[in-house]
Amino acid sequence: MDTRGIPSFIVVGAGLGGCAAAIALHHHGHEVVAVLDKVRQFNRLGDSLGLGENAYKLLARWGCNVKEIQEIGNQAPTMKIRRWHDGKVLAEQPLMDMAGYIGHRGDYHDTFLKWVRERGIPIRMASDVTSYSDTTPPSLTLASGETLTADVIVACDGIKSLARHLVLGARDDPVSSGYACFRAYFEPSPAMRADPALNAFLGEDSVNFWIGPDVHVVQNTLRDDGDVPESWFQPGDMNEVRRLVTDIDPAIREAIKSTEQCLDWKICYRTPLPTWVSPKSHRIVLLGDSCHAHLPTSAQGASQATESAGVLAVCLGMVGRDEVGVATRAYEKLRFPRIRVSQTHGEDLRDRWHNVLKRVGDNVEIDPEMVKIKNRPLYAFDSEQDAKERPHLKEEVT
Repeated sequence: MDTRGIPSFIVVGAGLGGCAAAIALHHHGHEVVAVLDKVRQFNRLGDSLGLGENAYKLLARWGCNVKEIQEIGNQAPTMKIRRWHDGKVLAEQPLMDMAGYIGHRGDYHDTFLKWVRERGIPIRMASDVTSYSDTTPPSLTLASGETLTADVIVACDGIKSLARHLVLGARDDPVSSGYACFRAYFEPSPAMRADPALNAFLGEDSVNFWIGPDVHVVQNTLRDDGDVPESWFQPGDMNEVRRLVTDIDPAIREAIKSTEQCLDWKICYRTPLPTWVSPKSHRIVLLGDSCHAHLPTSAQGASQATESAGVLAVCLGMVGRDEVGVATRAYEKLRFPRIRVSQTHGEDLRDRWHNVLKRVGDNVEIDPEMVKIKNRPLYAFDSEQDAKERPHLKEEVT
């Protein structure tokens, strides 16, 4: 095989991780044949999403105008972590310590898609992958019967990715975490804005968390002019939600109780994958939620997918076309420890929030450090620079 030619890539999944992978690969001089997605059109899915400084620095380096993201995000300077039943502020810290500018996922996704298209990378809709071939070079087959081949296939299509089964050599089902997440998103009506019982947090951009035993509530303001998004999860039972918040801070209680509908999103775990690359050719590689999904409390899922995209592109740029399997294994080895740190941040925060007030009276002062979000150390890291400064890639996979 010609080691001097430019390797070709197919990206499966046009979500945020897939778009980041396409942009990073393109920036580093690789040929992205296409980004595939099984849906016929993108719906406006999700609610709030944040990107940390660790992601912004990479996107800016790749030529993306990150101001387009920052301007659509929540502009509140700080976030407040409050006691469940009375709203007492237990800690206040810069919003950037959590996830940067929090915006609507649909707006973020639209911007990422625009950046991909600006680079002339084709996005092929209604391209449902039904099988992979772990050969050299690898290939995939679509539901239409079409077969596509590239030097590397990057699967960024989420926790249900078909490529997971190929990489693992077995089926792996999600395991319930024992937690559920109710989500709601709506445009406040004039009547809500006029009602003092409902509008305590409508005056300006804000981010608030109410924490209590085994439960927490998140409120944030989204700068959004679009339609209310359609559900892509199980519709939730608002009567159950109202039961759960009967004793929450009155300042937010009535706003929650007056919400008409919500989504019921069961939070599932998957054990960390032992490998992210296909066993034979090492040319089918997982990225993002397909191999390193995060809990919502991590506030780093999209940021870590962006980091992974940068590392994969750097590793592949350091080898010839006949050594891409070395690069994908180096990517896996470089990223795994970093991802585990990020994932455990989310687990740690959830556990601290859900346990710190158990059997604690109102007269007991809570150390603010016990409830603060501790993502700030993650932001100084430059995943691309780290990959470049490591020992030779071949040493990384021995």
